[in-house]
This record gives sequence, structure tokens and C-alpha cells, in this order.
Amino acid sequence: MKLLQVPTANLEERIKEELEENPALEQSDDKHEDNFDNKDEFSDDSSSEEYTETEGDELSKDDLYENIDISDYVHEGDDDIADYKLRDENYGEQEEKTSLPYSVETSFYELLESQLGMLNLDDREYRIAEQIIGSIDEDGYLRRETSAIVDDLAFRQNIMSSEEEVENLIKRIQRFDPPGVAARTLQECLILQLLRQKEEGKDVDTAIQALTKYFDEFTKKHYEKIQRGLNLGDEELKEVMGQIVKLNPKPGGTVSEMNKAESYVIPDFFIFNNGGKLELTLNSKNAPELRISEGYRDMLKDYDRGAKKDRRQKEAVLFIKQKIDAAKWFIDAIKQRQHTLLSTMTAIMNHQYDFFLTGDETTLRPMILKDIAEKTGLDISTVSRVANSKFVQTEFGTYRLKFFFSESLTTDTGEEVSTREVKKILSDLIEGENKKKPLSDERLTELLQEKGYNIARRTVAKYREQLNIPVARLRKEL
Repeated sequence: MKLLQVPTANLEERIKEELEENPALEQSDDKHEDNFDNKDEFSDDSSSEEYTETEGDELSKDDLYENIDISDYVHEGDDDIADYKLRDENYGEQEEKTSLPYSVETSFYELLESQLGMLNLDDREYRIAEQIIGSIDEDGYLRRETSAIVDDLAFRQNIMSSEEEVENLIKRIQRFDPPGVAARTLQECLILQLLRQKEEGKDVDTAIQALTKYFDEFTKKHYEKIQRGLNLGDEELKEVMGQIVKLNPKPGGTVSEMNKAESYVIPDFFIFNNGGKLELTLNSKNAPELRISEGYRDMLKDYDRGAKKDRRQKEAVLFIKQKIDAAKWFIDAIKQRQHTLLSTMTAIMNHQYDFFLTGDETTLRPMILKDIAEKTGLDISTVSRVANSKFVQTEFGTYRLKFFFSESLTTDTGEEVSTREVKKILSDLIEGENKKKPLSDERLTELLQEKGYNIARRTVAKYREQLNIPVARLRKEL
């Protein structure tokens, strides 16, 4: 189960750890290298026993090493083709082993600290400025009260300062790039950006007035109140709102952090449309060429051929058997991981065949974890682990497997359709609406019911929220 949850991107590192810990496990350079025959189970219980070297246990150790059966490890036919192969037609082509380029980037905080050098600060002021920058969150906001920063400086750095001194340094830091940084509120953040534009010669005075006097009305999109309050014509209001909506509400987010591993998605599966027939392959990173060390097998054979078997040799053989057992277990676990991934994805592909052919979300069929569990014979919890942690790449994009799971909803004809299909139609209706008069939840419910979907208004509201679509009032545009 632990190996099943390991992302494809991290599987190589997990295998590397196992290779370092177990010298009996090797990674073959030959793509079609056969592995140690694992058909036979180990009957020698001593391979898993542990013992402690203490006085008075000579008898138990003698019993432990008296008869070590290694016939299962060195039987004839070891060099024949084994039944375990990691590669077959279900795995993608092995990627070329090339070094991956890594982007070298400056973090948001490094960018701010680098700009401190542009200020003429003494050592004390510099340390206060560093404390302020350290209090800025990832979105670029200074959410800590000025008085709290003064206390932090006193207790943590033994620097006695005043709120006025800290506030003056905050205003100087607010001049840094990206514009809007170190603001305490969204309103202040947007105004700081407009003030920067004003310094650059842009006519944004009306936009500054709108945010200063009518910020609450702006957030609620009560444009008519702003229009009356500032005595603006329709075109003037549209221009002012256009200037505001182009501002960045999260200045800290403008600094790229693409070097984070979670920013990249490495698909676990690939689905290709070959002339109307779908072909599924597993990412070849999931199919490493692992085998039992030839050197370890040879050591067992040498022991088996020898006439005299002393205690040290028997201890060594016990150690070798334990390592081979662990290596065979790991290889089997990798094989089981691959089998689980392939069987689960195959069942999902067959169930949602039309979607993988067309990419049309309205063709998605209702599908729950139980459906796939019954088709694969796997436990529901196992299917859930695969669905929540794995990705498939198609010609229409890359999807997390849980995207394909949805409950059913009954139409007026009694047909069961996927809630994903309903959400897609709901999304299309909102996308095609007149933004000057957005569709209310009541009207959306009526339109869906006209299309034959038996759905309540509260369900429409729930689906809209799940799609991260705001209410009609907040979707209104000029």
C-alpha cells in the first residue's frame, strides 16, 4: 500500500533507497534482464529470526545454524528464464536517461531582501526592515500589526523601537517591487499599485478615488453607486473599472515558484487513440529492471558446494538469505503495484471509453469507487488510493483519476447521467450568459430542467460552488 501511494516522480528515489539498503537487490542495465525465480516460497523459518549475541545462548545459536536449507535458493534452473518480467507491451518506451534542467529562481523573500540594499539604512534600521520583510506573507501582505512587530523586535532581537519608526520603514518597503507589497489590506494593496502607475504618468486619479471612497461598493459590484458618487458616464465608469480589475490582488504571487516539485505533474498512465481504438500504457518509470544480485546467489552456491560449514559461514548464509528474501519481497511489491495500477486504469478507461475518444465531458458516465472495485476485484480503499494520487495523460489534457468519478442524477426520462455531465452543462450556461445580466441560480435551475435534468435549486447552488463560480451578482460585468 505504501508503494502504491508513492508518486511516479518519487518512485525512482524510493527504489534507490532500497538498492542502497539491500546489497542483494540490483538494477539491471539490460532492459530485458530476467530476474531471480520467485515461484518458490521460503520454508526455512530461520531466515526471518533475529537473535542477540549474549552469554548463555550458545545452544540456541547452535540449533539455529545446525541445518540451513538453501535448496530453494540454489536449485537447478536459476539461470533459466524466470517467470517474473517487469516489462511487456503495457509499459511505455524507456525514456532517454538525460539530466533534467533545473531552473534557478529567486524567491519572493530573496527579492525583497535584495532591494534593502537600495535603502540608505544603518545596521539597526536594516535589522528592523528584515523583521518587517519576514512578517510579510506569501501573498505579499503585511498582516501583522505594527505594535506586534515592535514587540517582536524587543523580545527577539533586543531592539527597542517605536511604532512610528517601524511605520516609516514599512512605507519605504511599500516602494519595493512588486507594486502593492507590504500592504495591510486589499484596498491598500490596490491603491499602492495605482499610486505607482500615477508616478509613471498614467491617469488613474478617478480609480484611486473609487477605491478610496467606494471600496465596499466595488467589492459588491454596485457599480451604479460608484457611477453616481463620482458623476461618471458609462464609458468613464467602464474605463475606471478596467484599470482596477487589471491590478494584482496578490503581489507576492507574481514571483515564480515553479521550482517546487508539486508544480509539476508526471503522468502515471498514457492513453492514445490509435484509429478509434484506445491504447493504455504505464509510465516506464513504474517499470524498473530489478533482479537478485548474481554475486549473492554465487555465494550461496559456494556454501552449498563446501564440505565444511563453520559458524561464521552459517551466519553469513543466514544474512544472505534474509537479504534475498527482502529483495524478492520488494520486487514482488513493485510487480503488485504495477498490476494494481494497470488493472484500475484499464477498468476506468473501459468505463469512460467515450470520453477518452472524444474529450467531451458530457459523455462521462456515472462511476463510483465501488464500480471499479467490483470490476478489478480490488478493495475500495485500494481503488481510492489510486484515484486520489495518480494522473493519466490523454490527447485532451492530463487528469487526476478522481476526475472521472461522479455520482448519478436521474433525468426526466429515468436515465441516469453523471453529475459531471450536469456540472459541465451548468458551466457552459454560465460561460455563455450575458455578463451584464448574469443568470441567477433560479434561472439556471429552470434551464437545466428544460434540458431534462431533475435538479433542485439548492443542488445547482452546490454544483456552482464546487465549480468555484460566484453568485450572479458577483459575475456581473459592465
